[in-house]
Amino acid sequence: MELNKSQLQAVCHDKGPMMVLAGPGSGKTMVITHRVKWLIEHAGVHPAGILVVTFTKAAADEMRQRFVSLMDGRTMPVSFGTFHAIFFSVLKHAYNYTASNIIREEQKQQLIREIIEDMPVEPDNVSEFVNDVLSEIGLVKGSMMDIEHYYATSCATSVFRDIYKQYVQRMENSRLIDFEDMLVYTWELFTQRKDILAAWQHKFQYILIDEFQDINLLQYKLIRMLALPQNNIFIVGDDDQSIYGFRGARPEIMLNFEKDFSDVKKVFLSVNYRSQAAIVRGAGCVIKNNKQRFDKQIQAVRPEEEPVDIRVFKGPADENAAVIREIRDYHDQGIPYHAMAVLFRTNTQARMLLEKMMEYNIPFKMQDAMPNIYQHWVTQDIMAYIQIALGSTARSHYLRIINRPNRYVSRQMLGERQVAFDVLLEQYKDKPWMQERLSKFAYDVHMLTQMQPFAAINYIRHGIGYDEFLEKYAEERKMDGQDLIELLDELQDSARNYATYEEWFGHIEEYTEQLRKQARKQREEKTDGVALATMHHSKGLEYQIVFIVDANETVTPHHKALLDADIEEERRMFYVAMTRAKSRLHIFFLKERYGRPMVMSRFVGEILVDRDAVKPGMRVLHQTYGAGVIKEVTDKAIVIRFDKIRQEKKLDIQFCLANQLLKIQS
Repeated sequence: MELNKSQLQAVCHDKGPMMVLAGPGSGKTMVITHRVKWLIEHAGVHPAGILVVTFTKAAADEMRQRFVSLMDGRTMPVSFGTFHAIFFSVLKHAYNYTASNIIREEQKQQLIREIIEDMPVEPDNVSEFVNDVLSEIGLVKGSMMDIEHYYATSCATSVFRDIYKQYVQRMENSRLIDFEDMLVYTWELFTQRKDILAAWQHKFQYILIDEFQDINLLQYKLIRMLALPQNNIFIVGDDDQSIYGFRGARPEIMLNFEKDFSDVKKVFLSVNYRSQAAIVRGAGCVIKNNKQRFDKQIQAVRPEEEPVDIRVFKGPADENAAVIREIRDYHDQGIPYHAMAVLFRTNTQARMLLEKMMEYNIPFKMQDAMPNIYQHWVTQDIMAYIQIALGSTARSHYLRIINRPNRYVSRQMLGERQVAFDVLLEQYKDKPWMQERLSKFAYDVHMLTQMQPFAAINYIRHGIGYDEFLEKYAEERKMDGQDLIELLDELQDSARNYATYEEWFGHIEEYTEQLRKQARKQREEKTDGVALATMHHSKGLEYQIVFIVDANETVTPHHKALLDADIEEERRMFYVAMTRAKSRLHIFFLKERYGRPMVMSRFVGEILVDRDAVKPGMRVLHQTYGAGVIKEVTDKAIVIRFDKIRQEKKLDIQFCLANQLLKIQS
């Protein structure tokens, strides 16, 4: 493919800093590889003096292969690698580190497990807790935060700080480093040893960085040091696709790049070669509502083929049925399964659709690990109640739920491997209030024996009080209780169509086995299947057909997104999801979920009504107030004089759009 004017300008940039703003499908990989070729063949740069930095090993390998292909198979000593790979090379030379010094993932996990043994934490899911802690440790290091000024989310801040300090100390004592340490130690080395820094600056005369919008503070500081004194730094990225804030990515680094490099040249790759015009236009209507961004207009090469398909469904069952129907129709038309993708905001949303796809024998590929809700600790609690109702006397089942909700039963009273309830009752014979609680427990368990699975879960939640227990549990641990309640909703819904516990358990077993088989198949072979992915994991991928499901408020944007910056990242995520589609984009949302009313996502509203098109003087129709004339439009409000009531109303424009309350008449 021939380079367009903007691409050519970027490729042929001479010296000094350059920022390439590369929109979706604009050919950024091609620009980077062609630039490396141009530097070698036209600028006379020795290949060994060129460093290309990516964020993943897969991206580095792909970049290297594309470059070799561009050079007609000739190999050159250009360095392609991740931040971690590049800076580990520095440490190898300085400290004689080898691969044996890099802590393995399972070692990290075990180290945290050992540390928390003596800590005042009792996580229900230890693996999940360990992963959350390790993620936060990485965030602290990558953001160059003082641990004393960091406030934890995985557990109490004081506890996290103790865990962090012990983790760092034990790593140092064992002469082990993790991925973040590769950067931290290099930073310390470059700061203390200017001679070593100078040697590496001399080695890499030209530095090219892909996906620059995902950079964190530590990575940026290292790159700035390495690029001196020539500052031949060539960054490629899209601030509108910065979606890894939870990893420490800071889009403001890219937004402020011109302040740090006053002589920077800027090129905008504004042509989208991937998506047809309707998709590009719809995505543009969404992303322009972000304030913290570079203003840009994307043009589509491909003409408009079909409008973006936006549909509302009564509930998840109808939505999933529509997705299945559309996938089968597309496949009948000759579109392979692997050319289609269903995108979710969170991976917990996939359960119902997965079950449907298994039912209809539609093959699928999971881009990220789909959690099995049946293995979650909340589900295990519910299962323990049911197992006891079915006659289990296992101590493990009783220990799980005897104090959920709290009945103040001592663990010492459950000392035997098998629990005899009469014996337990007898142990509290001198405490009538405890006997009363245990009698209520026995009554509740008996009630469960007479119920179908759906009704049983409902009884455990509301009759026994498990929902209330969860809310208190989350509050005490400063967790988001809504996520746990939603998981219970999912679990209860999964039991809806089963008449007996045996049938439901059989379904759970089959579903779990299918997930295992799918994961195994994906590891062993390339399979033709519909991609199921979160919005996060869809980044960098493309498909002919894309479905975005559950496009509702509290889902996308997520209910945890409270600050303006959070909402902007959520909008960027939705934008990324939209721009994965080449030919057809379906966006589905719900009227209700689990009996609760749902509201259309504001992002969908931004597609349906372009806020820039809403201007004073226009006539509108409001669902409640009827016809009127727009008098004033601001960022957050719209003032309308309504004919019928002969009054002006100041309304929240975002709310009106999200709830489809307004129609433009002219």
